[in-house]
Amino acid sequence: MKRISTHILDIARGQPARDVPVQLQKQNTSGDWRLLTSARTDQDGRCSQLLPEGEDLGGGVYRLIFDVTSYYAAQSIDALYPVVEVTFHVRTGESHSHIPLLLSPNGYTTYRGS
Repeated sequence: MKRISTHILDIARGQPARDVPVQLQKQNTSGDWRLLTSARTDQDGRCSQLLPEGEDLGGGVYRLIFDVTSYYAAQSIDALYPVVEVTFHVRTGESHSHIPLLLSPNGYTTYRGS
């Protein structure tokens, strides 16, 4: 099964970041972005399958857009970054790409997950 997934951990609270709006987009050959799907993280801070049914995980450039403003607004926290965009490359032949996000009100980091 081909898929793109993510997981958000709120490192300031030591808990998964649930109900965060996430968009998956793919860059086309002209450089424009195409929205593939929108979702929200579940109770465990995960979106286990962002690639829409029928969409091939072809090689190319993708990005995840995390709306962290709404997440922090629900906690009455004025965070530094309203949106986190993570752009990444999927190599031809790869079947799964997992992009975790470690989040705090004043910073974030990401890495290639498994």
